[in-house]
Amino acid sequence: MWSALQRRDSKFDGRFYFGVVTTGVYCRPSCPARRPRRENTRFLASTWEAEREGFRACLRCRPTETVTDHRVAVVRQMCDHIQIHCEGGKPLSLGALARRSGYSVTHLNRMFRELLGVTPRQFVEACRMDLLKRHLRATDSVTGAIYAAGYASSSRVYEKADRRLGMTPRTYGVGGEGTVIGFVDFETDFGRLMVGATDRGICFVQFGDSAASLLVALKREYPNARLEPGGEGVPQLARWAESVAGTLRGSRPHADLPLDLRTTAFRYRVYRYLTSIPRGEVRSYADVAAAIGRPKATRAVATACASNTIAVLIPCHRVIRASGDLAGYRWGTERKRKLLAAEKAFGALARSAD
Repeated sequence: MWSALQRRDSKFDGRFYFGVVTTGVYCRPSCPARRPRRENTRFLASTWEAEREGFRACLRCRPTETVTDHRVAVVRQMCDHIQIHCEGGKPLSLGALARRSGYSVTHLNRMFRELLGVTPRQFVEACRMDLLKRHLRATDSVTGAIYAAGYASSSRVYEKADRRLGMTPRTYGVGGEGTVIGFVDFETDFGRLMVGATDRGICFVQFGDSAASLLVALKREYPNARLEPGGEGVPQLARWAESVAGTLRGSRPHADLPLDLRTTAFRYRVYRYLTSIPRGEVRSYADVAAAIGRPKATRAVATACASNTIAVLIPCHRVIRASGDLAGYRWGTERKRKLLAAEKAFGALARSAD
């Protein structure tokens, strides 16, 4: 326990706590506060034991909150801070983000990767690229869009555009014309599924009754793209599609896959939060709205879920009505019921294995 405390090892959060005799405060092992002396440290099995011994909860690491809730709250605050500063075009250093969070750079990186699948730096890039996409769609000036999105120079954008947009800014601004989207479809326990992707990320995951109907949906979503069955021009497609299939089978519960999304900033915030909902759990539309700081935007959250074009990887099936009713689902309520039941079962198996 002393070793875990010295390392600020978050894997031990919730398994034990430590109290500091000289301050009368108790903390979780990952607390970013300065480490106490060994002789002043008492190890405790629970928050109840800590408070019975007269210790009070640390206001920095908040040990009375559940581990998941605390980490999600920290990451959510950092994400909101990043989005605000991206829109202002202000520089964002990893060190400054870490200091603001109260955690070390290493610890903050770990929390982001575990909860969102990306590092803080990658999230900054994603937010800035999202702003660029919106400006490109709203103006005829590529240069104006680049500077409005907070980039210091156009050369920096073109360095990143091939990796993040899957195309140059000019091509994206005219609807992705000429972009190659590879696609495959296959049967799953939940029905026919099609996965489409550019060579930079997955842009389409949808259920359907047949391969033909799914292809119609893909063409509707990307009318100006060149669609390529099998994805010869997208060499990663087979591996990505297998990862999606593994997620549905329960063998890859946290598939870390690149997504090529075209969406608004609000919907991006909704989708980002949905990916943080643990497998087998659900949230209400009101919960999601409150979590992203827009408590009155329940209907907008529902619309964002209904507009989601990337099933499973952006798990809009985990959102239900406050009454407990499943509500609607773009690919059918019965499929939503089956997905939730399967995830709950997968989660129970994982806990028993642990």
